[in-house]
Amino acid sequence: MTLDDELDRLFNARDRSNMQPTIDALLPIHASHPKNARVLYEVGGAYDTAGQEATAQGFYEKALAAGLEGDLLRRCYVQYGSTLRNVGDHEKSLEVFAAARKKFPESAALGVFEAITFHAAGRSNEAIASLLDLTADFVRTPDIDRYKPAINGNAAYIRSL
Repeated sequence: MTLDDELDRLFNARDRSNMQPTIDALLPIHASHPKNARVLYEVGGAYDTAGQEATAQGFYEKALAAGLEGDLLRRCYVQYGSTLRNVGDHEKSLEVFAAARKKFPESAALGVFEAITFHAAGRSNEAIASLLDLTADFVRTPDIDRYKPAINGNAAYIRSL
């Protein structure tokens, strides 16, 4: 079994309500592969899911420095930005989301979690405006398409308040 196969197996078998067995299974893998970007990311994610954001933060930072790529990088940005928000570092969280959205403009999830951080940072108008922009950009229905200019206009207005 490859390392990726083993990580996939552990991820698929996890119990989100009891992450300790997953953490316990990941730690020996981390000890064997301490600089592997995916291992660092998965360990961080396990701690994050367990509610241990301060520990997760360090693993996410190491995973990013180790060179995550592609979808794993996008997912790490979502989780790292959210972790920063949860530990109260709203400005750094917003910096992470802004950089991530430049790399992954097609990711609605990054925009949604960025909006949550705007709200947590007391920037409710920016949060609402961001969600309106996301709706106009990512929701494809005849109703939304018809009113897209109005939705974007309202987003700009709310953002200006």
